[in-house]
Amino acid sequence: MGRLFIESLSGPRIFKCKSCKVDSASPDHIVSKAFQGRFGRAYLFRSVVNVSLGPREERLLVSGLHSVNDIYCSSCQQLLGWRYEKAYEESQKYKEGMYILEKERMLKAECHQYDCDLIGCRCIF
Repeated sequence: MGRLFIESLSGPRIFKCKSCKVDSASPDHIVSKAFQGRFGRAYLFRSVVNVSLGPREERLLVSGLHSVNDIYCSSCQQLLGWRYEKAYEESQKYKEGMYILEKERMLKAECHQYDCDLIGCRCIF
């Protein structure tokens, strides 16, 4: 097994895996905050980092039938949400290739510069 590659994101606010605090997404890539996941509120993102995909499966969601892959933190393997691979209803096609991150599984880290204690923070003092 090789070395694990972890991508770090820059910016004052970063969504991180709640279990291991590895960067997962930037708020700049949020498409919508009005989604429902398995564990409560969820956000729809255009892109995420440091995730691995589970097998493709057909899932009947609130908005209809979709082909999805569960997504896991690539560091600790915590289930974070899912990726929309295919939407069968025309009105839902905009979700294809996008990601749902469950708010319950995420930590929204904010940099406070001078009193910053975030793991991996690259503050400039």
